[in-house]
Amino acid sequence: MAIVGVAVGLAAALALTRVMRDMLYGVAATDPLTFSCVAAGLTAIALAACYLPARRAMRVDPMLALRHE
Repeated sequence: MAIVGVAVGLAAALALTRVMRDMLYGVAATDPLTFSCVAAGLTAIALAACYLPARRAMRVDPMLALRHE
């Protein structure tokens, strides 16, 4: 889902470059380095947000979790 969100966001950002062109200083509106760095950063944050709680949940014994319910 994160990769789909990044792809949709990149497509929307490319579509809105004409609107944002006047607000950008020192960066081209379609700078590939900026787009790729932002996409990689957002993907890394999404993966960390999923991985850390999953790793924590794997430490719980399933029988203890079922008995607690």
